[in-house]
Amino acid sequence: MAARERNRICPVELAGMLDLNLRRFFQNPKKMLGPYVREGMKVLDMGCGPGFFSMQIAEMVGATGKVTAADLQGGMLEKLGKKIREAGVQNIISLHQCGRDATGLSEKFDFILIFYMLHEVPSPKEFLREMKTLLKPNGKVFIAEPKFHVSKRDFAVVIEMMKNMGYNIVHVPGILLSRTIVASI
Repeated sequence: MAARERNRICPVELAGMLDLNLRRFFQNPKKMLGPYVREGMKVLDMGCGPGFFSMQIAEMVGATGKVTAADLQGGMLEKLGKKIREAGVQNIISLHQCGRDATGLSEKFDFILIFYMLHEVPSPKEFLREMKTLLKPNGKVFIAEPKFHVSKRDFAVVIEMMKNMGYNIVHVPGILLSRTIVASI
């Protein structure tokens, strides 16, 4: 993928489009993540945006679970923060603002969601290495990329890169207009 496309981040001004209720018909978080996310888990929603997935994951992990909603953009986290306060789930979801070249996280997670944002990362190889350090043993990472931004060939390169890092591909979920994998370490 060209570097000029890799650094294009969805602007905060378009956050509303990421959070449309209509989206649930095509990308239902509970249906997509249900096989992987359970009550009591620690989950990282990497590149959470305005929290389309974060809020649903919070329901899935319940009061005994934790969700870390991480994003590069403070504006996205502000939008999600308002939702968290309104829903009263501050004890389940915590917000984390990432740096440009590293997340700044060190805790371990049972599950990491990387939805439609890997193509925005300047160095996918370094990013995926960091994600591996954040996974608990037997933890899983779910990656989805939009077909309209990421070619089949480019996604195959990501999969091969992950295999070379010691990830094991455990499932290829079918999501409309998406290229997806679930991997473990």
